[in-house]
Amino acid sequence: MVTIAPMHGNPVPDTYVYVTEEGVTRHYADGSVEALAWEDVVEVRVGGLAPADGRADVLIVLLDRDGEGCVVPRSATDATFLARLRYLPDFDLDRLSTAFESANDGYVVVWRSPDPPSPLPDLEYD
Repeated sequence: MVTIAPMHGNPVPDTYVYVTEEGVTRHYADGSVEALAWEDVVEVRVGGLAPADGRADVLIVLLDRDGEGCVVPRSATDATFLARLRYLPDFDLDRLSTAFESANDGYVVVWRSPDPPSPLPDLEYD
């Protein structure tokens, strides 16, 4: 397991991001948690954020088919996270880099699953 924390010089980061082969988990300072398995990711978005303390950061949003997901600040990523994104089918790192460079308050979709998982069929039980 890889632990990634922002590099803002704070002794205790306000967020922790864990990247594993199974998925991504973000723990917030208030105790809330977001998690998403890699196999459930159907969309990746990139956008900007202007926090109250004046530090801007780019956000990477991983979403599942229900619109639930995990928000990962770029400052909390490392080569392991970016390498894992490359395993998504047809993921384009150049498109991600371009989105990082032009990030603003809106979000840009940088990847969508070419074959999102279909909903489970309705099964009849006896």
